[in-house]
Amino acid sequence: MGAYILRRLLLVIPTLLGILIINFALVQFVPGGPVEQVLAQLQGEGDVTEGFAGGGEDVAEETFGSDSDYVGARGLDKEFIEELERQFGLDKPPLERFGLMLWNYARFDFGESYFRSISVVDLVLEKMPVSISLGIWSTLIAYLISIPLGIRKAVRDGSSFDTWTSSLIIVAYAIPGFLFAIMLLVLFAGGSYFQWFPLRGLTSDNFEDLTLAAKIVDYFWHLVLPITALTISAFATLTLLTKNSFLDEINKAYVMTARAKGLSEARTLYGHVFRNAMLIVIAGFPAAFVGIFFTGSLLIETIFSLDGLGRMGFEAAVQRDYPVIFGTLFAFGIMRLVVGIISDLMYVFIDPRIDFERRQG
Repeated sequence: MGAYILRRLLLVIPTLLGILIINFALVQFVPGGPVEQVLAQLQGEGDVTEGFAGGGEDVAEETFGSDSDYVGARGLDKEFIEELERQFGLDKPPLERFGLMLWNYARFDFGESYFRSISVVDLVLEKMPVSISLGIWSTLIAYLISIPLGIRKAVRDGSSFDTWTSSLIIVAYAIPGFLFAIMLLVLFAGGSYFQWFPLRGLTSDNFEDLTLAAKIVDYFWHLVLPITALTISAFATLTLLTKNSFLDEINKAYVMTARAKGLSEARTLYGHVFRNAMLIVIAGFPAAFVGIFFTGSLLIETIFSLDGLGRMGFEAAVQRDYPVIFGTLFAFGIMRLVVGIISDLMYVFIDPRIDFERRQG
């Protein structure tokens, strides 16, 4: 197993390199870089991306002339533009910038945000509590609901309970998370009906003055609606996966043999079937957490005014804040690859009969 883990760890390097090369190359062709963002703000045009629809370049050219490479820079001092390029490190050729970025990342130096005057590491740490809260609790609740429900559906396959719960799951899965979140706001957060839950933030303004018990209550009080919106459709796939895994194991010969020996249904189910059926479900926990942690919360964070990694990544992409984009891409890429290795280790931990080295050999 040690040799397999070592090979997987060594594969992290070329995989990360490939991810960075592809994204760095794509960025070179995306209009509206950080220099143009600053110039657009100086000209009072807001977001520079707005100028790329409906003839924005023609208007700028008529106004400022056509000597500059930057839309919105025409008519401004050339030295000022060059100074901006030096500040953003864009005065160097792309290959040199990419090599310098790799050297810095190898030393875990992710630089500083272009527009926030804060290091990328500090920025990520600042946004981390929101994303960790959403990721951990959404994943745990999804598993706590899905596994018992999936087992019960497998045991009572074809019954009325199986039918109406499947219908409920399909309806929940079909509802977009952001639409459900808006409905929760309207119903329970001071919309047209009740004001039972807070509208924004992870904690109340007087959080520091509360007792420990009150802080815990306040924290979860703020999380009820966003976690519900995130979880409503997340458990559907997991429930059906659990059910199908148990059904597949229940119909195997060793289960029939256990029943023939006189073992109770509960002991057969939880003593023999459970470990084999839950292999794929439990081993997928790290990947499920990372999926919700990084990709599932942008709209939820926006709707509930939560300042997490989802909003940070979106704003960095809109502003062309390259240090934040590539720094988080590098760090999260490492985490995703390591989580893949952890998932494989969980397979072996749950079922020692699995041997990845023998399969690769």
